[in-house]
Amino acid sequence: MAFNVLIVDDSSSMRSVIKKIIRVSGFDVGEYWEAADGKEALKVLMNDWVDIVLSDINMPNMNGLELIAEMKRDELLKSIPVVVVSTEGSEKIVQESMKMGARGYVKKPFQPEDIKRILSNIMGEVEDEKRDHDEDLEGGDF
Repeated sequence: MAFNVLIVDDSSSMRSVIKKIIRVSGFDVGEYWEAADGKEALKVLMNDWVDIVLSDINMPNMNGLELIAEMKRDELLKSIPVVVVSTEGSEKIVQESMKMGARGYVKKPFQPEDIKRILSNIMGEVEDEKRDHDEDLEGGDF
């Protein structure tokens, strides 16, 4: 199943890097949406179907934590999972993000397998190894 992903970062080159890393990871994406800050992200979220949001913290106009707070106030948007992708790695920032409602936290730089694991876990996808094992069990007598 393909998921629509919104990448929110004030750096267009970082948005491109994140998109490329997600592609390389093998996570199944239908469409990518991009926004340069939280305000742009809210506009995308109001107009397009998004399954998961990856957001930086430090951005102008509306930062990532403010975006999470705004999403949590909206009945429709509050169910969309947000993963923070940031260079901010202090335990305090990570805990604050999770307390505000982030479902995951990825510290830049990161590897494709890191992002795939986190996105797959949040979106409920079965990892390939487990899927292979489950297929072996099909048709068995239980």
